Amino acid sequence: MAKQAERRAATSEAILTEARRLFGTQGFTATTVDDIAAAAGVAKGAVYHHFKTKEVVFEAVFDSVSRDLVAEIDRTARAEKDVLAAMVAGTQHYFAATAKGPTGQIILRDGPAVLGWERWREIDAQHFGGKMPRALSVAMEAGLIAKQPVEPLARLLLGAVTEAAVACAGRTDIARAGAEYARAFKSLVEALRLRA
Repeated sequence: MAKQAERRAATSEAILTEARRLFGTQGFTATTVDDIAAAAGVAKGAVYHHFKTKEVVFEAVFDSVSRDLVAEIDRTARAEKDVLAAMVAGTQHYFAATAKGPTGQIILRDGPAVLGWERWREIDAQHFGGKMPRALSVAMEAGLIAKQPVEPLARLLLGAVTEAAVACAGRTDIARAGAEYARAFKSLVEALRLRA
């Protein structure tokens, strides 16, 4: 029984690994279940045994990429002097990571289209989006910003980040655009900071 469970887990992992690579390099639309199966070295039926549809495979990949991105952001943010600076650094990393390459393809280009905005936001709230309300709460408790309702402020800041990341993804000068939006986000966050 244990060996069968290990084989199932290994097959599922191979499917997700190859789906992530394919979705990241050629996009959701251009990737077929046949492509995923061939790359993973399994039959097409094995893909459908583990995942009912290509969209379900994509959602699992999206969740995994989101989790990995947050881990990277956390490493970047830990080096900062306080939670507001960490928010800025983390958001700069988010802009850079989602504006290019496989991460951008999965998170911003295909994510909302494949999952729909509501589901995209639900998953994001478990990862990057969920960090903003927690960080704002910590900043308020530390006296860095005025106490106020967290949820509206978090939604406004997340809306700004998401719109900026989408704008960066559509630009040819991604690095420059990302830096400009990161500076603008820093201005927004620093405007919240209470002055001694």
